[in-house]
Amino acid sequence: MRNANEPIDASIYTFAIVVSEFHHDITERLLAGAKRCLAHHRAPEADVFSVPGAFELPLAAQLTAETERYDAVICLGCVIRGETAHFEYVAGEAARGIGEAARQTGIPISFGVLTSDTEQQAEARAGDDHDNKGWEAARTAIEMAAFVSSLPEEPE
Repeated sequence: MRNANEPIDASIYTFAIVVSEFHHDITERLLAGAKRCLAHHRAPEADVFSVPGAFELPLAAQLTAETERYDAVICLGCVIRGETAHFEYVAGEAARGIGEAARQTGIPISFGVLTSDTEQQAEARAGDDHDNKGWEAARTAIEMAAFVSSLPEEPE
């Protein structure tokens, strides 16, 4: 098993990042964390696509993966619990849809969507260190791209 801090040479992989604009102050920090992680592992600069909110991430991730231009897609977003059931619908559909998009396309799609009870919790998960959820989602994407590339080719 690989050490979580061990560098991976990601220079041979291509990545896309799909980031939600809602809670922009938080998602910008997640995006910065993902970019730092990719640079740390020597990945080429990722293509970045913005969508309005976390609910839109699954479709955007699926369409991005279907281009077959990327070895992995990184989804970044933030949903903060409010006083209504809206949180459950958005967070649940984002998680379900992102997983479904990965299974349908066969392209790794990492889940970097914060689902926090408070804005303070979200801010804590979008810090400048390796605990940044954007960093974690990028690291997951790198590891999954490496995993997929290590699988044997299907016989013709």
